[in-house]
Amino acid sequence: MLDWLAIPPYVLTVVIFLLRVCDMSLDTLRVLFVLRGRRPLAWILGFFQSALWVVAITSVISNLDNWLNVIGYAAGFATGNVVGMLIYERLPVGHAHLRIISSRLGNAVAEAIRTAGYAATELSGRGKDGTVMLINSSVRRREIAGVRREVFKIDPEAFITVEEVLPLHRGFWRA
Repeated sequence: MLDWLAIPPYVLTVVIFLLRVCDMSLDTLRVLFVLRGRRPLAWILGFFQSALWVVAITSVISNLDNWLNVIGYAAGFATGNVVGMLIYERLPVGHAHLRIISSRLGNAVAEAIRTAGYAATELSGRGKDGTVMLINSSVRRREIAGVRREVFKIDPEAFITVEEVLPLHRGFWRA
């Protein structure tokens, strides 16, 4: 393990912080992959996450005389959660369901989505100010930005929500 006597206390605090950022980033990703059913990846992430945690917590407990280590540990925990979320947002893994509401141009929005190669299901609805078109589209997460661009080309005032989904049975998915 690390030779604690050779590392200045302030450097150890930074090392603990960085270990904890990595540990929690991996932990956040691991949980998200567990929810997606990606067992091998969850196992690998869990292995490295727990190894980093052991080193970080041992470093804190072995040096309780330096309260900055506790602060570095806690700050690394908090920062690692956010870093893990940011990494996951940029990973093109999984599927999403987009719900698009257009009060004026729903048919044109649905047609633009289909022309771009995505599935679109139109439903008529009633909103506060009258009739609206609800368009449902299930796509891979990496394709969300493309669908969003198509929608806003036609209707910049469309309302879009995104939900992550785990497909049970494949229907139409863009190849």
